[in-house]
Amino acid sequence: VQRVIKSLSEMGHTSEVKELEKIAGSAEEAASALSVETGAIVKTLVFKVVKNEKETPVIALVSGDKRCNTKGLLLALKIDGKCIRPNADEVKLLTGYSIGGVSPIALPTQLPIFIDEQLERFDLIWLAAGHPHCVFPATFEQLQVLTQAETCENLSE
Repeated sequence: VQRVIKSLSEMGHTSEVKELEKIAGSAEEAASALSVETGAIVKTLVFKVVKNEKETPVIALVSGDKRCNTKGLLLALKIDGKCIRPNADEVKLLTGYSIGGVSPIALPTQLPIFIDEQLERFDLIWLAAGHPHCVFPATFEQLQVLTQAETCENLSE
């Protein structure tokens, strides 16, 4: 969480990290804790795109009321491969965060990040801040700047 707070500060993002009373292990739980629509919660999903035994890690930022369309993700990457979900240890290794608290910022290495355009329907969206108890708010435009992510129109279903 401290890494996220430091990164937000360095990038000039003035919204503070909020600590929730209960673990928000799902978008629904986070939405309930924050009294917002489930869709305003950003799911930070980690995938490994596999082609010819080569694995490319990638992050999809998807609206909490949607599922990731992995075919849309492959189109965005311009890779004819297969998306697989890494296990918890691989997620921690790739992102530095445990599942349930994966933040799309302050990553140990730069990964391709894609944003679900469905998140634009909300004035404010909420993201994990490195721990299942901690979140931070941002606008869609702020999220694009913070993550340097590419917006995708077919990233969710």
